[in-house]
Amino acid sequence: MRVTIGFLWRLDVAMYLTHHPTRNMIIQCSAPIRICDLGGWTDTWFAGSGKVLNIAVFPSVEVTVVAGRKRARDPQITIHAENYRDTYALKRRARTWTKHPLIEAGFRLFRLPSGLHLDVTIFSAAPAGASTGTSASVSVAVLGALDLLGQRSLTSYELAAKAHYIESALLKLQSGIQDQLCAAYGGINFIEMSRYPEASVSPVVLPEELTWELESRLLLIYLGRPHSSSAVHETVIRRLEESPRFRRYLEPLREAAAAGKAALLRCDLAAFGEAMSANTRAQQKLHPELVGDRARQVIALAREHGVSGYKVNGAGGAGGSITLLLKPGAREKHALIAAIEAANPDFRNLPIRLAPHGLRRWRTG
Repeated sequence: MRVTIGFLWRLDVAMYLTHHPTRNMIIQCSAPIRICDLGGWTDTWFAGSGKVLNIAVFPSVEVTVVAGRKRARDPQITIHAENYRDTYALKRRARTWTKHPLIEAGFRLFRLPSGLHLDVTIFSAAPAGASTGTSASVSVAVLGALDLLGQRSLTSYELAAKAHYIESALLKLQSGIQDQLCAAYGGINFIEMSRYPEASVSPVVLPEELTWELESRLLLIYLGRPHSSSAVHETVIRRLEESPRFRRYLEPLREAAAAGKAALLRCDLAAFGEAMSANTRAQQKLHPELVGDRARQVIALAREHGVSGYKVNGAGGAGGSITLLLKPGAREKHALIAAIEAANPDFRNLPIRLAPHGLRRWRTG
C-alpha cells in the first residue's frame, strides 16, 4: 500500500462555515472489525510477500465528528474516547502524544483551517485488544471522517495505506496491512501482498444463502483478556527476520489462506473450517504460545461440540479472541456458547454479523 503521505488541504470546510456561520457540519463514520484472518503473519515486512483471507464483521467502530467555528478559548480538537470514558483537548502542535496516540495520529496527516473546531467521539462495542483489528478500524474511520470534511478525494486503498502508515511509521508499531484493508473494503477479501506493503484486494462474493449460512455458524469468543505485543511475538519476529530457514513456517499460513478462499468459492464450508484449523496449527509451529492456554481450552470445548473449524484471531498469544465455525444446527450453537461461558467467567460470546461494506461515511448536518 505505497501511496504518498502528506498534508491535505481541505478548503470546502472553510467555505461551508462561511455560508453557514451558525450551523455545524456533522460527519458520521462506521468501519467494521476483522475476524478469521487466514494467512495472518504473512502480511508483514518480515514476511516479504503474503496471502491473507479475512472477514469483516459488525460490531463496527463508530466515529462522529462535529465541525464548527472555533471560538477564542476553544481547543481546535476535542476528543471523546467513550470506551475509556475519557474527554480531553488535543494540542495539534504537540511533539508528543497526549493520551491515545492511535486516535491522535490521524490528525497529523491533515492541515485544518485555524478557525475550525472539531468535536470527535469514538466508540466500539468490540473490547480493546480482542485481536480483531479494532485499532486499524479506528484509524480508517478517523481518516475517513477527516477526508469527508473536505473533498472526499481518498480511495479505500489510500485510506487503508494512510492508516497503516500511522501504525507502522508514526507510532513505530509492528503492523501488517490486512486489518486496514479489511476496515476500508469490508466483506470477505483475499489479499495478496506481492511486496510489502503493496497488495491487491480481491473480494470473495458468495451466494446469498451461503452468506446467511456462514453468518449463522460463525462465533467470536473473547478470551477475557486483551491481546498485546509480548515477548513471544518479539521472539517470532526476530526469528523470521534473522533466519531464512524459520521463514518456511510461514508457507502453511499462506496455503491456509488460499485453501480458505478456494473452499468458499466452491461453497464448501466444511473445507473452509479445515483451513481455519490448519492455520491455527501453523500458528503453533511459529511458537507454541501463539495459541495460549485460554484458546486451547475453548478449542477443546469446541471439538467436543463437533465444530467444523477454529481460528485464533490475529497474531495470537495469551489473550484476544478466537473464531469458531459451527456445524449446522442452532441447538449446538447455543449449547457451545453456554459451555464456553460456564468454563471461565472471563470468556464471552461477542455477537457478530457479516459486514458487506467497509468504511461508511456520510454528512448528517
